[in-house]
Amino acid sequence: MSAVSTNIKQTAQMKMEMETETEGALWTTAADGKVKIRLGPSCAQPPLTVHQMFKETVDKYGALNALASKKDGTWEKITFSEYYQMSWQAAKSFLHLGLQRFHSVGILGFNSSEWFISAVGAIFAGGITTGIYSTNSPEACYYVADNSRANIIMVENQKQLDKIMQIWDKLPHLKAVVQYKGSVTEKHPNLYTWEEFMDLGGNIPDSKLEDIIISQKPNECCVLIYTSGTTGEPKGVMLSHDNITWTAAHASRAGNMMPAEIQQETIVSYLPLSHIAAQIYDLWTGIKWGEQVYFADPDALKGSLITTLKEAQPSAHMGVPRVWEKIMEKIKEGTARSGFFKKKILSWAMSVSLERNLNNPRRGDMKSFLPTMADYLVLCKIRNALGFGCCEKHFSGAAPISPETLEFFLGLNITLYEAYGMSETTGPHCMSGPLVHSLKSVGKPVPGCKVKLANEDEDGNGEFCFWGRTVFMGYLNMEDKTKEVFDEEGWLHSGDLGTLDSEGFLYMTGRIKELIITAGGENVPPVPIEDAVKKELPVISNAMLIGDKRKFLTMLLTLKSILDPETSEPTDCLTPEAVQFCLDVGSKATKVSEIVEQRDRAIYQAIQDGINRVNAQATSNAQRIQKWTVLAKDFSISGGELGPTMKLRRPAVLEKYKEEIALFYEA
Repeated sequence: MSAVSTNIKQTAQMKMEMETETEGALWTTAADGKVKIRLGPSCAQPPLTVHQMFKETVDKYGALNALASKKDGTWEKITFSEYYQMSWQAAKSFLHLGLQRFHSVGILGFNSSEWFISAVGAIFAGGITTGIYSTNSPEACYYVADNSRANIIMVENQKQLDKIMQIWDKLPHLKAVVQYKGSVTEKHPNLYTWEEFMDLGGNIPDSKLEDIIISQKPNECCVLIYTSGTTGEPKGVMLSHDNITWTAAHASRAGNMMPAEIQQETIVSYLPLSHIAAQIYDLWTGIKWGEQVYFADPDALKGSLITTLKEAQPSAHMGVPRVWEKIMEKIKEGTARSGFFKKKILSWAMSVSLERNLNNPRRGDMKSFLPTMADYLVLCKIRNALGFGCCEKHFSGAAPISPETLEFFLGLNITLYEAYGMSETTGPHCMSGPLVHSLKSVGKPVPGCKVKLANEDEDGNGEFCFWGRTVFMGYLNMEDKTKEVFDEEGWLHSGDLGTLDSEGFLYMTGRIKELIITAGGENVPPVPIEDAVKKELPVISNAMLIGDKRKFLTMLLTLKSILDPETSEPTDCLTPEAVQFCLDVGSKATKVSEIVEQRDRAIYQAIQDGINRVNAQATSNAQRIQKWTVLAKDFSISGGELGPTMKLRRPAVLEKYKEEIALFYEA
């Protein structure tokens, strides 16, 4: 790399950027479109491109370790300087392969240093980074690759390569495929290994890449995030350089993530990078503040994540609600197998900690003797066993989390800080953190961001609307869909319902699209009722309320079952916690099929009793569950009921179980 290449003329870039800040409308649907950056008195920071942000990081943190990958049992690390140089090298290889401006580089695979380097290199080279969920079918991969005009697709392994080989002939823009892990088993034209790919750009002069980088503007698209399609066809969410660089800087600081000159944060990357939550937290914030990122094994969610956490000792950790729930269930299962004395000690310690945290939620002020002793003797050992011995910040995002889960972790002296936003706000528009927290709130707007309520009702409930530099450019090639989410003033309508308190904290009550409107015209938010059922009945894994345009409410239930360690598919065997529930109510069942096929009298009566307790708390008869059924298998990603971040796909469930639902409403 030439001296000029390593020191791009920042003045030329800054001049261009200042000229483009006020260009264009607030939204566009063209890949090469530009938008007006939402500068204001509270967010007046100069816009940056991704390259500018990374160059600043190299200047400040170049010698610090950036990425850690485990190979043959040993952690191999690269510094920020090496990371930048490899991204530069990848960018030149993309140019050699014919990457065109504002065409995409698709990345299909699990989190790795190659994923990060490909993402950064694609943007340096003037392309658009586009993550593709590794769980996607070949047809779903085709949709994303075709819609984004992918010139190059990076695949992790043979399994992912097989998907692309099935659709390659149908992709007119696709010029090359690179397999970034393992060896290629069968040679094909324009198919490369990672090593071959990284050597391709040697004939591209640095000056060519330099010219492309200088021409980039902060109000141009650099990342595409495809929505998971839970409510229809996936939409390509266009994010600008400014969306990425501003959010990486300011949302993370609102969560009290530290710049490396104060304390180098360590995190573990394991959630899908094709989702904005993981991408902004792991990749872009990692670059901005000089964080050290450890990559988990691909089977992280099958059980190996805790091993990585123990080795990495993260200072901060983010999980989606289902991850935190699985950790909670694992602890409960372990407790169920413990002796009487251990159970009592843990129960005492957690109750003391919960009471302390509910009365004084700011951690670090443990003045009273009992909570301090409980933490020292019991709770800190559990946190160490989870790999959270050094973890100071625990975040939850991408979906609502239940009060039960929040309170369980408070009992372990772990405060889960909620982040709230959407792909269309580059991830977090609102944040909680050690300095900004209110239990059951999804946080306050990130400084510089605004939130207002639209169509507020008499109880203070309204639709959250967003303004700020997190707000996306528009949906790629979808003008009608883009117009649907922006009002005339340019506010982004989220589709989420909630309230704002006097201190500015947001509280979510549901989604407009999820809101059940009964045949009698009553509005019923499903999530609070579903959470109440799961809290009353520890044997229940998933609960989904039915009743839109119906005369009464019904519910689909699934039981907690052990996951297959290889496939993560729910098995027929109940979890230890579920087995204990069965014993407590007088059943000897150990399998889901035993309960469902025989309609186990003790279990079914216990479920009805729990439903009755929930119904007793209902504000009206229309909000009571009249009928329910237990399904033969728990929901899963492969089953289609859950999305990639394990969020419930309600339309898919309605379609899959339409026969069971029809039985509820037979005359």
